[in-house]
Amino acid sequence: MKLQTDILSQAANQARGLAIDAIHKAGIGHLGLPLGSAEIGAVLYGHALVHNPAVPRWLNRDRFVLSAGHGSMFVYAWLHLSGYEVSLDDIKAFRQLHSKTPGHPEFHETPGVEATTGPLGQGIGNAVGLAMSGRMAAARFNTPAHAIFDHHVICLAGDGCLQEGVGMEATEFAGHQGLDNLILIYDSNDVTLDAMANKTQSANTAAKFKAINWDVQTLADGHDPAAILKAVNKAKRATSGKPQLIIARTIIAKGIPEVQGTAKGHGEGGAKFGDAARVGLGLPTDQHFFVSPEVYAYFAAHKKRLARAYSKWKKTFEAWREANPALATLLESRGQSPVATELLAKIPAFPADAKLATRAAGRDVLQLLAAALPLLISGAADLHGSTYNYIAAAPDFDQEHHGGRNIRFGIREHAMAAMCNGFAYDGIFRPSCATFLVFADYSRPSMRVAALAKLPVIYIYTHDSVGVGEDGPTHQPVETISAMRLIPNFTVIRPADPEETAGAFAAALAHTSGPTMLALTRQAVPQLNEATADARRAGVLQGGYVLMRETAPLTHILIGTGSEVQHAVAAAKQLGAGVRVVSMPSMEIFDRQPQDYRDSVLPPSCPKRVAIEAGVSALWHKYVGPQGRILGINRFGLSAPFQQAMQELGMTADAVLAAARGL
Repeated sequence: MKLQTDILSQAANQARGLAIDAIHKAGIGHLGLPLGSAEIGAVLYGHALVHNPAVPRWLNRDRFVLSAGHGSMFVYAWLHLSGYEVSLDDIKAFRQLHSKTPGHPEFHETPGVEATTGPLGQGIGNAVGLAMSGRMAAARFNTPAHAIFDHHVICLAGDGCLQEGVGMEATEFAGHQGLDNLILIYDSNDVTLDAMANKTQSANTAAKFKAINWDVQTLADGHDPAAILKAVNKAKRATSGKPQLIIARTIIAKGIPEVQGTAKGHGEGGAKFGDAARVGLGLPTDQHFFVSPEVYAYFAAHKKRLARAYSKWKKTFEAWREANPALATLLESRGQSPVATELLAKIPAFPADAKLATRAAGRDVLQLLAAALPLLISGAADLHGSTYNYIAAAPDFDQEHHGGRNIRFGIREHAMAAMCNGFAYDGIFRPSCATFLVFADYSRPSMRVAALAKLPVIYIYTHDSVGVGEDGPTHQPVETISAMRLIPNFTVIRPADPEETAGAFAAALAHTSGPTMLALTRQAVPQLNEATADARRAGVLQGGYVLMRETAPLTHILIGTGSEVQHAVAAAKQLGAGVRVVSMPSMEIFDRQPQDYRDSVLPPSCPKRVAIEAGVSALWHKYVGPQGRILGINRFGLSAPFQQAMQELGMTADAVLAAARGL
């Protein structure tokens, strides 16, 4: 269909008006991008994007990600005009309590929003993950007779997204992988929030992206609909095997002469000039939140065209389903929550005398679960050889093997987690990734967004304590476990032995309403045979459980997690028959249990309690109470063989014994 420039130009100005009015009504927001990129939105949503507003999660839709999430009124305006379930009343409720139009786009909150963005650069990482997911899906499910996946991922980003390290980590990775289904549109307006962009940057962006294996187009006028469409079409049809960058030179806050082209146009400052701007935008001066009947009619007709394209694809999909029932069953299983007990049935018990690191136990468990769950993928930040999370039966994902299940992310922890979020947003594959636990600080911003967006990403983070030993305090994450536990909707599991590790993997895979971290040891730990293998596995599914039960009236409760549980057991055996040992692999899972179960594990009638963990101690107060003792490490570690480090820092059975006797 020929580009209808006149009506789309009207739509661009009316989208500008919606942004001005919504931000003025809210009293806060960001005008710059919605106004400066209005023609880009008109061309994408009014012509170039393959999508279906009636089926927002259509498998073969183009995915649009607004990385510069502060410009959220951009996407809300175009979703409204396109016919998604975003009403004019929703636009008027911009940034208000419980509205569909929050200050930054949020996945699950607004139909048509593909990713929770706002922290700059996250959306670029998400888009790269979405593009990988698309390539992986095409390799896994397309057949010579039927291509059911052939979509593109289009990401709109600004200077801030490209200044952030995560943006450059992700774009370097995309160029290396040749993700030619990825289109990044750079809203280049020479402005950041504080000042003109030349105060903080002088890079030749085109040259930089060419150097990292991207094709680059530059639009001298990012407000020319015909030029925008030509660039997008060229990017979609490219055969170079490279991701595509479109540098669109735009005027920030275009349409409000008082602030356009300046740093003042970035935020809400220009909204007060909105009424005066209406004349230049061709909008009625006496009507706010205006959309003309002609623009609504155009988008209604376009919605029907999109629906016809969807129907055509649906016929291809039905033919594919009939011809490939096994593949169809696999695809339809996406997003289903595995049953933890069924997963555990696939994992044989470890030998009772086994002594191995929980990372090594995790390696063995992962192989079995990966065989049972073909959509599970695994990646690492250049540490597969240390984190042990490589799926041995599968190849790497690379330009020759898009169906590979192992992703070598390189030393890019932040982008790795953001890309895994992209996989999770897409919802076809179950992403997991790995690095050392101390580097959770490098990936934490993406992990926090995963928790906010309720994404079922699994983090297999090893080398979980001062047990790292000789590497010293820079690599000993004494505070990291507690920091991750403080993130809402984030589950941490720190198993104590191989059987608990089996339970931890099953619990993580069964939990699909948020992310899970498995904190695993570098050093070997013994099997804790004070409870059966089945009891230990089941105990992880409840977060905490009685590992060693008292054989006389209860006098003391010793609580431990991870590699320190063994010390609680050893101390209990010396203290006497009235001592109970509780293993607490996951505070979050335990706290979700009914109160009567929690009281059965930690009876309120027994105040003599000692908790031990090789990390900061503050979070353990809720379990030991005012009369108990906590053995933690409230300082940085030290470089020494791990046994000596543990001894020096009080992570021993003798320390537990002394603390219990001193209550």
